[in-house]
Amino acid sequence: MSKNLQLVSDIVNKPPPGIANIEKAEIRIKGKTLHVPSIRMNGRTVIATGKWLKMAALQDEDFLEGQLLDDPAAFISGIKQGSLRADIFAFRQKLPDVKPKYDFYFEWDNIAAIPIVSFDDWWMKRVSHDLRKDIKRAKKRGVVARLVEFNDDFVRGVTEIYSETPVRQGRPFWHYQKDFETVKRETGTYRESSDFIGAYVENELIGFIKIVYVDKLGCLMQIISKIAHQDKRPTNALLAKAVEVCAEKNLSYLTYGKFRYGKSENSLTAFKRRNGFEEILVPKYYIPLTLKGRIALALRLHHGFVAMLPAGLVVFLIRWRNKIFNWVRDLKKSRGGLGNESEFSEPQATQKKAADSEDAV
Repeated sequence: MSKNLQLVSDIVNKPPPGIANIEKAEIRIKGKTLHVPSIRMNGRTVIATGKWLKMAALQDEDFLEGQLLDDPAAFISGIKQGSLRADIFAFRQKLPDVKPKYDFYFEWDNIAAIPIVSFDDWWMKRVSHDLRKDIKRAKKRGVVARLVEFNDDFVRGVTEIYSETPVRQGRPFWHYQKDFETVKRETGTYRESSDFIGAYVENELIGFIKIVYVDKLGCLMQIISKIAHQDKRPTNALLAKAVEVCAEKNLSYLTYGKFRYGKSENSLTAFKRRNGFEEILVPKYYIPLTLKGRIALALRLHHGFVAMLPAGLVVFLIRWRNKIFNWVRDLKKSRGGLGNESEFSEPQATQKKAADSEDAV
């Protein structure tokens, strides 16, 4: 009798075809490693994040090759039958596929991208005379941007960059004082499909870029430079080299997360525009999986509380947040001798990316 009951239990608890049991997937958000519920379906990992509203998404969506979903309707049906317990499933079309393909509810999302025609096209048509002067200035001041091997010497240089200052752009820096092994593990993802470009002054690594290649796209996962050398414009030199590498590989686009975050532009958007990135809109689909998901979508709660605030108020709050962090930084500097913040740091991957994601940052 007990064997029959066990057999019934196994049948009831068996996931739908193509779906594995609930597992834990490792992601990084704001530099912190988290383990979130996930399931495997048709060769894809679906993760669930959030507290009161559970959002499901493809893990590392921006770095998946090929068609994301062969049959979205069947895939969504599988998520509903599975044990992930998410309220909304969201996925985005990939470049260059910008025309809506599916009948699901969608909103326009944005991507920061440089269309790759040739290096000369970017140099002469997509960036200003001032930007070209900065890149030439970097070269005159001894900056050499080149492809580098991912090895222990490179990781030690990255660790040194991360530990230069605890504050960047008025915010605590996520990677500050991470140890060598952590930096090596987090920076070394997607190594089989990545290139690393280092900016050097003599033998010192003063900045680097990580590019992950996905189909005909070059996706920037990380970009950062030392504050002490920002007068040498290493970040501009790195981006110029990244465009050159993508052109040599005959890629279609070099992408760098979102073009704008939220309702207003910030210094990162201005930085991207100055370096030749443009905003490209792509459809992002939101499919409710539960009654809570349908209500949240109808009330536009799926973007979180901050997205509901007026743009002017968000800018005001961000400025005050930065003032507070800068005050704390200056206080610590007076006591312990910390460095100044940089004018620019990487965003965030997204993504989950994530990075973007990445470790998106």
